Amino acid sequence: MADVKLAIIYYSSTGTIHKMAERLHEAGQKAGAEVRLRQVAELAPQEAIASNAAWSQHFDRTKDEPKATADDVVWADAVLFGSPTRYGNIASQLKQFLDTLGPQWAQGLLADKAYAGFTASQTAHGGQESTLLALYNTIHHFGGVVVAPGYTDPLKFADGNPYGVSHVTGGSNDAPVTDAELAALDHMAQRIIRIAGKLKSE
Repeated sequence: MADVKLAIIYYSSTGTIHKMAERLHEAGQKAGAEVRLRQVAELAPQEAIASNAAWSQHFDRTKDEPKATADDVVWADAVLFGSPTRYGNIASQLKQFLDTLGPQWAQGLLADKAYAGFTASQTAHGGQESTLLALYNTIHHFGGVVVAPGYTDPLKFADGNPYGVSHVTGGSNDAPVTDAELAALDHMAQRIIRIAGKLKSE
Protein backbone atom coordinates (compact mmCIF):
# COMPACT_ATOMS: atom_id res chain seq x y z
CA MET A 1 0.00 0.00 0.00
CA ALA A 2 3.05 2.26 -0.20
CA ASP A 3 1.62 3.99 -3.28
CA VAL A 4 -1.58 5.11 -1.54
CA LYS A 5 -1.75 8.78 -0.60
CA LEU A 6 -3.90 9.61 2.44
CA ALA A 7 -4.98 13.13 3.39
CA ILE A 8 -6.36 13.74 6.88
CA ILE A 9 -8.14 17.09 6.83
CA TYR A 10 -9.79 18.31 10.00
CA TYR A 11 -11.05 21.15 12.14
CA SER A 12 -10.57 21.09 15.89
CA SER A 13 -11.45 23.83 18.35
CA THR A 14 -10.29 22.45 21.70
CA GLY A 15 -8.09 19.55 20.60
CA THR A 16 -10.15 16.36 20.59
CA ILE A 17 -10.44 16.07 16.80
CA HIS A 18 -6.77 17.05 16.58
CA LYS A 19 -5.82 14.06 18.77
CA MET A 20 -7.97 11.74 16.69
CA ALA A 21 -6.38 13.10 13.51
CA GLU A 22 -2.90 12.50 14.90
CA ARG A 23 -3.81 8.90 15.66
CA LEU A 24 -5.09 8.43 12.11
CA HIS A 25 -1.84 9.94 10.80
CA GLU A 26 0.17 7.46 12.82
CA ALA A 27 -2.03 4.53 11.75
CA GLY A 28 -1.87 5.58 8.11
CA GLN A 29 1.90 5.67 8.15
CA LYS A 30 2.06 2.28 9.85
CA ALA A 31 -0.19 0.91 7.11
CA GLY A 32 2.31 2.08 4.50
CA ALA A 33 0.56 5.14 3.08
CA GLU A 34 2.06 8.52 2.33
CA VAL A 35 0.11 10.78 4.68
CA ARG A 36 -0.62 14.49 4.86
CA LEU A 37 -2.13 15.86 8.09
CA ARG A 38 -3.80 19.21 7.46
CA GLN A 39 -5.86 21.55 9.62
CA VAL A 40 -8.44 23.81 8.01
CA ALA A 41 -8.19 27.51 8.77
CA GLU A 42 -9.92 28.98 11.80
CA LEU A 43 -12.76 31.36 10.92
CA ALA A 44 -14.08 32.33 14.36
CA PRO A 45 -13.46 35.87 15.60
CA GLN A 46 -10.65 36.31 18.08
CA GLU A 47 -13.03 37.34 20.85
CA ALA A 48 -14.93 34.06 20.52
CA ILE A 49 -11.70 32.06 20.71
CA ALA A 50 -10.49 34.08 23.68
CA SER A 51 -13.74 33.43 25.57
CA ASN A 52 -12.90 29.72 25.90
CA ALA A 53 -9.57 28.86 27.54
CA ALA A 54 -9.29 25.40 25.94
CA TRP A 55 -10.09 26.83 22.51
CA SER A 56 -7.59 29.66 22.92
CA GLN A 57 -4.84 27.31 24.12
CA HIS A 58 -5.40 24.86 21.26
CA PHE A 59 -5.46 27.67 18.72
CA ASP A 60 -2.11 28.96 19.99
CA ARG A 61 -0.58 25.47 20.02
CA THR A 62 -1.60 24.65 16.45
CA LYS A 63 -1.66 28.01 14.64
CA ASP A 64 1.57 27.25 12.77
CA GLU A 65 0.57 23.78 11.61
CA PRO A 66 0.14 23.23 7.85
CA LYS A 67 -3.24 24.39 6.60
CA ALA A 68 -5.40 22.40 4.20
CA THR A 69 -5.52 23.40 0.54
CA ALA A 70 -7.45 22.07 -2.43
CA ASP A 71 -4.25 20.39 -3.60
CA ASP A 72 -4.30 18.13 -0.54
CA VAL A 73 -7.59 16.62 -1.68
CA VAL A 74 -6.61 16.42 -5.34
CA TRP A 75 -3.29 14.78 -4.38
CA ALA A 76 -4.89 12.11 -2.22
CA ASP A 77 -6.26 8.69 -3.11
CA ALA A 78 -8.08 8.59 0.24
CA VAL A 79 -9.35 11.42 2.43
CA LEU A 80 -10.43 11.35 6.07
CA PHE A 81 -12.36 14.46 7.14
CA GLY A 82 -12.71 15.31 10.83
CA SER A 83 -15.00 17.80 12.53
CA PRO A 84 -16.68 18.30 15.89
CA THR A 85 -20.45 18.17 15.83
CA ARG A 86 -22.18 21.53 15.42
CA TYR A 87 -25.94 21.15 15.85
CA GLY A 88 -25.76 17.75 14.17
CA ASN A 89 -23.66 19.04 11.30
CA ILE A 90 -20.00 19.65 10.53
CA ALA A 91 -18.30 22.79 11.82
CA SER A 92 -18.49 25.88 9.60
CA GLN A 93 -14.69 25.91 9.32
CA LEU A 94 -14.63 22.54 7.56
CA LYS A 95 -17.74 23.38 5.54
CA GLN A 96 -16.14 26.57 4.29
CA PHE A 97 -13.11 24.58 3.13
CA LEU A 98 -15.34 22.10 1.31
CA ASP A 99 -17.22 24.98 -0.30
CA THR A 100 -13.97 26.30 -1.82
CA LEU A 101 -13.46 23.07 -3.78
CA GLY A 102 -15.89 24.01 -6.55
CA PRO A 103 -13.21 24.42 -9.24
CA GLN A 104 -11.73 20.99 -8.47
CA TRP A 105 -15.20 19.44 -8.33
CA ALA A 106 -16.08 20.95 -11.71
CA GLN A 107 -13.00 19.33 -13.24
CA GLY A 108 -13.83 15.93 -11.76
CA LEU A 109 -10.70 15.99 -9.61
CA LEU A 110 -12.51 14.95 -6.42
CA ALA A 111 -14.23 11.88 -7.85
CA ASP A 112 -13.26 8.22 -7.54
CA LYS A 113 -11.40 8.67 -4.26
CA ALA A 114 -12.15 6.93 -0.96
CA TYR A 115 -13.60 9.12 1.79
CA ALA A 116 -14.67 8.67 5.41
CA GLY A 117 -15.09 10.84 8.49
CA PHE A 118 -14.63 11.19 12.23
CA THR A 119 -16.27 13.44 14.79
CA ALA A 120 -16.83 14.23 18.47
CA SER A 121 -19.56 15.73 20.63
CA GLN A 122 -20.11 16.47 24.30
CA THR A 123 -22.96 13.97 24.68
CA ALA A 124 -23.59 10.43 23.46
CA HIS A 125 -26.61 11.51 21.39
CA GLY A 126 -25.22 14.88 20.40
CA GLY A 127 -25.48 14.47 16.65
CA GLN A 128 -22.47 12.32 15.83
CA GLU A 129 -24.23 10.13 13.27
CA SER A 130 -26.01 13.02 11.59
CA THR A 131 -22.73 14.94 11.40
CA LEU A 132 -21.06 12.11 9.49
CA LEU A 133 -24.09 11.60 7.26
CA ALA A 134 -24.16 15.33 6.52
CA LEU A 135 -20.48 15.18 5.60
CA TYR A 136 -21.16 12.31 3.23
CA ASN A 137 -23.74 14.39 1.33
CA THR A 138 -20.76 16.38 0.05
CA ILE A 139 -18.88 13.21 -0.86
CA HIS A 140 -21.82 12.03 -2.98
CA HIS A 141 -21.65 15.30 -4.90
CA PHE A 142 -17.91 14.83 -5.38
CA GLY A 143 -18.51 11.44 -6.96
CA GLY A 144 -16.39 9.99 -4.20
CA VAL A 145 -16.62 6.53 -2.70
CA VAL A 146 -17.79 6.54 0.93
CA VAL A 147 -15.71 3.97 2.80
CA ALA A 148 -17.44 4.04 6.16
CA PRO A 149 -16.10 1.31 8.47
CA GLY A 150 -19.45 -0.38 8.99
CA TYR A 151 -19.12 -3.47 11.17
CA THR A 152 -16.23 -4.89 9.18
CA ASP A 153 -14.29 -5.88 12.30
CA PRO A 154 -15.51 -7.11 15.72
CA LEU A 155 -13.93 -4.04 17.34
CA LYS A 156 -16.65 -1.93 15.73
CA PHE A 157 -19.12 -3.47 18.15
CA ALA A 158 -17.06 -1.88 20.93
CA ASP A 159 -16.95 1.66 19.55
CA GLY A 160 -20.40 1.24 18.01
CA ASN A 161 -20.32 3.66 15.09
CA PRO A 162 -20.60 2.16 11.59
CA TYR A 163 -20.63 5.62 9.95
CA GLY A 164 -17.08 6.54 10.96
CA VAL A 165 -15.40 7.02 14.32
CA SER A 166 -16.76 9.27 17.05
CA HIS A 167 -15.91 10.27 20.60
CA VAL A 168 -17.93 11.70 23.49
CA THR A 169 -15.97 14.45 25.21
CA GLY A 170 -18.30 14.67 28.22
CA GLY A 171 -19.68 17.65 30.08
CA SER A 172 -16.23 19.05 30.82
CA ASN A 173 -15.26 18.53 27.16
CA ASP A 174 -12.01 16.79 28.06
CA ALA A 175 -12.74 13.06 28.34
CA PRO A 176 -9.80 11.15 26.84
CA VAL A 177 -10.20 9.14 23.65
CA THR A 178 -10.80 5.53 24.74
CA ASP A 179 -8.86 2.43 23.74
CA ALA A 180 -11.88 1.22 21.78
CA GLU A 181 -11.97 4.48 19.84
CA LEU A 182 -8.22 4.38 19.18
CA ALA A 183 -8.61 0.86 17.81
CA ALA A 184 -11.51 2.05 15.66
CA LEU A 185 -9.39 4.91 14.29
CA ASP A 186 -6.61 2.47 13.43
CA HIS A 187 -9.10 0.19 11.69
CA MET A 188 -10.64 3.04 9.69
CA ALA A 189 -7.22 4.20 8.48
CA GLN A 190 -6.17 0.68 7.52
CA ARG A 191 -9.46 -0.03 5.76
CA ILE A 192 -9.61 3.17 3.72
CA ILE A 193 -5.99 2.70 2.60
CA ARG A 194 -6.74 -0.87 1.53
CA ILE A 195 -9.88 0.13 -0.40
CA ALA A 196 -8.15 3.16 -1.96
CA GLY A 197 -5.37 0.83 -3.11
CA LYS A 198 -7.93 -1.37 -4.86
CA LEU A 199 -9.61 1.62 -6.48
CA LYS A 200 -6.28 2.94 -7.65
CA SER A 201 -5.21 -0.37 -9.19
CA GLU A 202 -8.30 -0.67 -11.38
